Amino acid sequence: MPDIKDSITIAGAGMKAQSTRMRIAAENIANADSTASTPGGDPYRRKTVTFKNTLDKELGLKTVKVSKVGTDPSEFLSEYNPTHPAADSDGYVKRPNINVQIEQADVKEAQRSYEANLSVIDVSRSMVSRTLELMR
Repeated sequence: MPDIKDSITIAGAGMKAQSTRMRIAAENIANADSTASTPGGDPYRRKTVTFKNTLDKELGLKTVKVSKVGTDPSEFLSEYNPTHPAADSDGYVKRPNINVQIEQADVKEAQRSYEANLSVIDVSRSMVSRTLELMR
């Protein structure tokens, strides 16, 4: 049974990591149309999630964890709108460096990975239940 417990632990770590990824992508989508609050100021900057494999020394298992939630250093988008309150002296407004389609694809990919990990847990639990039934 330790192998089944290990698979549940690994899948649970994967679910937690993908949950963070979905949350960050959702934040990016929610802020895609935001602008700076002051003229020439910077708007919301896209966030990114970085994962790493870690060794759980207590269990002797490699699992995935979020190592960092950082910011995307790419340039902000620019839009000419001289009447906007956040426009600079040339009439340009900085827009977030977010592509909503990429964020939506990231959410979908994270969701599918989350569901795959959930399936591993469901199958593992089912195997434990069947094993216990056979032992009766």
